[in-house]
Amino acid sequence: MTSEAPSTKERLLAAAKEEFAAHGIAGARVDRIAELAGVNKERIYGYFGNKQKLFDAVVGRALDELAEAVPLEAGDDPAEYVGRVYDFHRGNPVLVRLFFWEGLHYRDGVLPNEDRRRGRYEEKIAALAESFGTEASPKVAACLLSMIGLAAWPNAVPQLARLIIGTEGGGQGGAGAGAGGVDLRAHVVAFARQALSGPEGVSVPEPEPEA
Repeated sequence: MTSEAPSTKERLLAAAKEEFAAHGIAGARVDRIAELAGVNKERIYGYFGNKQKLFDAVVGRALDELAEAVPLEAGDDPAEYVGRVYDFHRGNPVLVRLFFWEGLHYRDGVLPNEDRRRGRYEEKIAALAESFGTEASPKVAACLLSMIGLAAWPNAVPQLARLIIGTEGGGQGGAGAGAGGVDLRAHVVAFARQALSGPEGVSVPEPEPEA
């Protein structure tokens, strides 16, 4: 049982991630998750307790993956951070769908592990403030929220990108020009740099030219 547990649990989390992203908490079915994972559905209750706790575990795992893949450290170029977040969501569209379902389910209620999650954002705010050469503040926090939204939204609702500029997220892999002739990733990064350097933003230095 000990040697089997990690493999079984990982299969359940992977299957649940796809099921919850497609159907949310209310629409997801435990039997479909178990079938996709190739295990008895009783294992779900044994490992996680119930469907909601399984959903919370899936979201927590996805957030861990995001934090590891796209760190924000003091001295990082904030505009390029927006580009890296854009790339992550372009390649991992499931996370933003999970966020939508989580928001619909919990609304303004307390989230699981909320203090831990808030702490992560506080670390990012502090790093961003240092990159700006200022102190952490609500204004810096608002900048972080805007940066994340700018990076995530085109990938969260690709149909809007297609309807408005004629491309789904800016071309192959989010890096090239799409049908609308717009390199959306480059636009998002440039827009972030200009916005953060404007009168309501904070100073973002231009990147060093490549040698």
